[in-house]
Amino acid sequence: MVRLSSLVPNATDLLELEVEELGGILLIHLHSCKQGDCTAVQNGQISQDNFFRDDRRGKPPEYGAQQEQVDAALLEAWAWLQSEGLLVKKGITDHWLVFSRRGKQIMSRDDVASYLKAHLLPKRQIHPMIASKVYPAFLRGEYDTAVFQSFREVEVSVRQSGGFPPTAIGVPLMRDAFRAANSGQTGGPLADKQLPVAEQEAMANLFAGTIGLFKNPQSHRHVPTHPEDASEVIMFASQLLRMIDRVKP
Repeated sequence: MVRLSSLVPNATDLLELEVEELGGILLIHLHSCKQGDCTAVQNGQISQDNFFRDDRRGKPPEYGAQQEQVDAALLEAWAWLQSEGLLVKKGITDHWLVFSRRGKQIMSRDDVASYLKAHLLPKRQIHPMIASKVYPAFLRGEYDTAVFQSFREVEVSVRQSGGFPPTAIGVPLMRDAFRAANSGQTGGPLADKQLPVAEQEAMANLFAGTIGLFKNPQSHRHVPTHPEDASEVIMFASQLLRMIDRVKP
């Protein structure tokens, strides 16, 4: 059995963990329990009561004077595991829990990290083009690459939807594709002519600005390198692709 105190030796460090991180640590511990090592897990079935009661009976507290605070944090982590569907009831009226199919796959710190990264960028909520081509890079932690690929998909979609040649790229492409129809001037092929001219111009500025800022990580400074920032930028690229889907001929 891998004790919690061997995964996180210091109580203060444990209490500073986010509930998702502590939930992952708790899951690793439960996976490591074998029958006889701890009564919380028996024959693949998991008991919250046994974890907080029997496994501590007659033993010195793992975290000394801070054990009560640690147990309160672990209760939150346990609730998170159930809300995420990583631990589920064995039966409708049963008090025993079991590892879900997803829960069975998370057995190490690397597995926990991958799971938490995936939650930062919900695959079901992003445009299919990004989900298929960008999502794997994000999970690998290649955030600058994932951002670049996202906006490359935006550029490719604009080029194809607007009927532009392969040589049309970058900010000039966005300006031509979304050029506002104004004063008798024919608008770009992706301009939404039902919008007021000011809003058409704003859309052209939006696409040109984002492509100029995010498409080329090698030459621009504003490249997200943290997963939280990268996920937000990628979600924005996903929204741009949906906008293209709505206005393309």
